[in-house]
Amino acid sequence: MPVVSVSLSEDSMVALDAVMKTLGLSNRSEAVRASIKIADSALRDGDGAEGHVEGVLVITHRDHGDPWLSMLQHRFEGHIKTQLHSHLKDRSCLDVMIVSADGAVLAEMIRAVHSSGKADYVKFVKG
Repeated sequence: MPVVSVSLSEDSMVALDAVMKTLGLSNRSEAVRASIKIADSALRDGDGAEGHVEGVLVITHRDHGDPWLSMLQHRFEGHIKTQLHSHLKDRSCLDVMIVSADGAVLAEMIRAVHSSGKADYVKFVKG
């Protein structure tokens, strides 16, 4: 297996150690591999869906004042049937959207959320 050197912030190290503890892994290398598998799975949530797909898209993000999600919602407004926005502590937000779209459009929407780098949590649950 190839060895890769990675620089991580203190927050990322804390998160990596939490992954290691939560999953009962014996070292950080295992935690990195598990994290990559989990992230890969999350990124593929909408990929591969064919035909019409309906479900719930859940997003948490920081900085209520940043308009990036509103811009994304306007871009996909024809596919978002209902949305709920709630303020959490520390200016974080929870957004829940009922989505009805072609699988390719859904995949594009989820990629746009991930690629913004501003979402802390993204999950699509098929209806």
